[in-house]
Amino acid sequence: MKASIRQAAAVAALGAAVFGMASAQAGVVPPMQKVDGIETMSGGIGVGEAAAMQSEARHWPLTLEFAIKDKARSDYAADVNVLVRDTHGHTVLQTTAQGPFLLARLNPGQYTVQASLDGKTLQQKVMVGHRPARHLFLWPAGTDESAS
Repeated sequence: MKASIRQAAAVAALGAAVFGMASAQAGVVPPMQKVDGIETMSGGIGVGEAAAMQSEARHWPLTLEFAIKDKARSDYAADVNVLVRDTHGHTVLQTTAQGPFLLARLNPGQYTVQASLDGKTLQQKVMVGHRPARHLFLWPAGTDESAS
């Protein structure tokens, strides 16, 4: 009887260790923040956190993704200055994305988003509706070389 209890405890401990390792690899989403009264989440550095942010994005009205073109592929960008304006030109959100993803709970409507990295600014008009919207900002190769 004692042997089977020890075996069960060992199996439970092993299961907990494996679950803990899987959770660590899966990544955790960064904390939500309020910027200019808007709920945001920023991050995605590392494979686990990037996967967690992409999964979380389906619950947010707007996802912005930032990358730098690097030959045949793209590299994620971080420390991107983001400015979001409404149709009247009023600033709705001004923040710095800590990683390649910025999630924002904006009200439905049309916005202009400016994303700046290493002195180069990209601009897009985005429409936020009742379904999640996703927009990629892709800088040309060599944009962030001074930071390397």
